[in-house]
Amino acid sequence: MGAQLRVYKRRIKSVTATKKITKAMEMIAASRIVKAQRQVAASTPYATELTRAVSAVATGSNTKHPLTTEVDAPVRAAVLLITSDRGLAGGYSANAIKAADLLTERLRSEGKEVESYIVGRKGVSYYGFRERKVTESWTGFTDNPTYADAKKVADPLIAAVQKDTADGGVDELHIVFTEFVSMLTQTPVANRLLPLSLDKAAEDSGTKGEILPLFDFEPSAEDVLDALLPRYVESRIYNALLQAAASKHAATRRAMKSATDNAGELIKSLSRLANAARQAEITQEISEIVGGASALADATAGSDK
Repeated sequence: MGAQLRVYKRRIKSVTATKKITKAMEMIAASRIVKAQRQVAASTPYATELTRAVSAVATGSNTKHPLTTEVDAPVRAAVLLITSDRGLAGGYSANAIKAADLLTERLRSEGKEVESYIVGRKGVSYYGFRERKVTESWTGFTDNPTYADAKKVADPLIAAVQKDTADGGVDELHIVFTEFVSMLTQTPVANRLLPLSLDKAAEDSGTKGEILPLFDFEPSAEDVLDALLPRYVESRIYNALLQAAASKHAATRRAMKSATDNAGELIKSLSRLANAARQAEITQEISEIVGGASALADATAGSDK
């Protein structure tokens, strides 16, 4: 019985140490969420005004441009998937990957070839294990992305959009990331970045239903769109990276809180079992003492006769 009690004590000590780690990780994730939320809020006005500018140029001119013009028969699409570099975040990366798989299946059912671009080690590992082709991937910055990271991701995507499909270019650009709704809700979303839907752009920029002013473009509307194309893609990818980072930290906090609570319940359960084992050991020792005393008394009484 003593050996069983030692096993329970070792398990309690181990689970207690694990609980301290998960509690610390929960607190770290909670502190990072606040910073990520501030970064999302700071990046939104720039992205909104940039989208407003693109809408103004597109509606104020008849210029055909990859940023705003639908291709009659698109044959190739690029899909950017944003996952995490680390685990311990519940189903965060798995849900984003599932949304990307659904989007890929839909695009292929429409007769389009899909080029995959991956951010985060979890997505890279998932595609690598299944031997899926990845055009380009990036890792190491998903917890705290910067605008330089967004630009690094956006550059090859912009180059692919500007190329002809015969030279390996793409007709459409899609992005899959996890949108931060609240501390309790993070939703995987799949958005098309290019060609830009003017109705969607107006909705995002808050100008839906408004009459935009007329502009004169110098040197031309096409040159203005050429200048706005990289800025638009970079800002949208940066905002998506920040949303994904906030979502990941929220998912980590929720997962670590659940692990901490489970560890507490397991400690209570093991403590009850340890107490039961200790009581059984004490009871057995008392029984042995009483039995020994009784045997000694019987032996003494027999010798007196």
